[in-house]
Amino acid sequence: MTTSIDRRVKTLHWAGLAVGLVIALAGLANVLPTYGVLPRVGPFELDWFRPLFYWLCFLSFLIWDALRLTRDDKLTVFHLLGYAIGLGLMTWVSWDYYQVSMVLKDSFMFFSAREAWMAAIPAVLSIIACWRLWGAPIAILGAVVFAYLATGPYWPGVFQTIVGDMNEFIAQNIWYDASQGILGNIMGIVLSTVLPFIILGAVLEGCGAGGSMIRISFHLMRRFRGGPAYAAISASALFGTVSGSAVANVVGTGVVTIPMIRRRGFSGNFAGAVEAAASTGGQILPPIMGAAALVMADIVGVSYLAVILAVLIPAVAYYVSLFLAVFFEAEKLGITAREEDEAVEPPAGQDWINLALVFGPIALIVWLLVSGLSPAGASIAAIFLLIPMSFINPEIRRAPWKLLEALAEGGKTVAQLAIAIAIVGIVVSTLNATGIPTKFAVLLANAASSSLMAALLIAAAGCIVLGMGMPTLPAYIAIVAVMGPTLTGFGVELLTAHMFVFFFGVASVITPPVAIAAYAAASISKGKPIGTAVEATRIGAMIFLVPFAFVYNPALLLGTEAAASASLGFVAFSLLTLAASLYLASSALIGFDKQRLPVWERLLRLACAATLLSPYVLAGAAALGLGIVLAVWRRTAKLQPAEAL
Repeated sequence: MTTSIDRRVKTLHWAGLAVGLVIALAGLANVLPTYGVLPRVGPFELDWFRPLFYWLCFLSFLIWDALRLTRDDKLTVFHLLGYAIGLGLMTWVSWDYYQVSMVLKDSFMFFSAREAWMAAIPAVLSIIACWRLWGAPIAILGAVVFAYLATGPYWPGVFQTIVGDMNEFIAQNIWYDASQGILGNIMGIVLSTVLPFIILGAVLEGCGAGGSMIRISFHLMRRFRGGPAYAAISASALFGTVSGSAVANVVGTGVVTIPMIRRRGFSGNFAGAVEAAASTGGQILPPIMGAAALVMADIVGVSYLAVILAVLIPAVAYYVSLFLAVFFEAEKLGITAREEDEAVEPPAGQDWINLALVFGPIALIVWLLVSGLSPAGASIAAIFLLIPMSFINPEIRRAPWKLLEALAEGGKTVAQLAIAIAIVGIVVSTLNATGIPTKFAVLLANAASSSLMAALLIAAAGCIVLGMGMPTLPAYIAIVAVMGPTLTGFGVELLTAHMFVFFFGVASVITPPVAIAAYAAASISKGKPIGTAVEATRIGAMIFLVPFAFVYNPALLLGTEAAASASLGFVAFSLLTLAASLYLASSALIGFDKQRLPVWERLLRLACAATLLSPYVLAGAAALGLGIVLAVWRRTAKLQPAEAL
């Protein structure tokens, strides 16, 4: 029996890799730019490529689900029957999309009840797939929004929609329109911009540079009292800027870093929290950020380089806050630096050579973006550079097929994201068709009583709630579709408003109760899931505070109009107050600054930190002075001197 299960698992595993490889190669061919005399392959016709691509993604999901059940010995004939029916229906509606597109090319047609029911099929299949793949939250959101689209005329008050033919309304907004719905513009952005970066991240992971980054990070940080935790932050920052996925980052680096953090003397909850918080920041760390940042550039209408430049200061500030949190926690626990208990082997010469596999492609991407090449073109060029470079690693020379496996894994990741994006397409199309964002903006403006702070708090809460158990990209798009008009209505720049929503969408993966990155870390650290999530929220608290800072002080977002018009002195003062705020907030949240801090001082430090991030210059200057007094008072107190960091 076990042999039979192993054989089925192996078959499904290779089938999944084969479909993933087709997805990766087809997606890259679609966006492959022209190089010299080589003819351009894509972009392919939307009429046949998008439905075919989504069909492949759905097939990849079915194989993944079958593999999951087979490993647990739970796959039954009823599951197989469901897979066959689902794949048959998806094949039918994908072919019908192509046929209808051909008709619309040469003429026009009025959608009937047939097309409305046909559009409902991929919507229902996508909701079911999302439930099994990503969990209940995003699936329930899709189901509620789809039901609202179909029943809008019967809802009360401001939620009532006025439409003509419901058959036309549903068919066009769900399936048969290349600009909206499941296969609309959002899916197009994923295919044209996000896909190459996901493939690049997969190849970077597969070429063997991850282990080298971990060993080098531990080696460089070994003399510090918080050494393993600092190494975890450094390795996760590098790994995260490549992968763009917090959970993948936790699993990829946490299996090594978390046990080392615990061995140094930190608690299981804290060890998992450091890894989760550091891994989460990978999505906001340039130059290769999460998929949401790529989509943001397209929606806002700016270059990806502008997004990278804008997020630079907030991203660095976040990682500085993580180092400070570890510093204060190590002081509080009395942890000392020691090298003899580290189990990670020192880096060999090959490890330093392998760093070229990370920094080479990243440097090329930055140079090409500065030169004006598109993000997709820059990422594909980096892939072309990375594949031959990867042979400097002996592991790849011995097993070059690992590169194909990496491409296939990247394709599988794209397929899983596409399933979630299908739901987002339904949500965004419904919002646009029903006018809910405009109605919500009016209601919110009234509720907020013309207060930008109230609007920001509501937007932040919405991002966190919607992002619970949902990938960052779908959460970001869904929230910004509703809240974007409201924030810009208060005078917030478009890029700043999107960046605010983006940060809170990223933060949702460490925010309890559904903190998927923290839970993944807890499974490794053997800590308590909720306890790890609470610790991660405390350690990474600046990811919640920094967005308010750059909304009220847009000069912190380099490259924006506010930053360009600000004087050098004002920018310098903004950076000084930001640094002071990081110090005060981190020490207050840990409750230690050379000695334990009483509750009143922790609250006072938090108040100073918040004031430093406010737009009021005089209040900020006063808070800066008070904060310096508190810090100097504690650091110069006559206590038993702690060991140097």
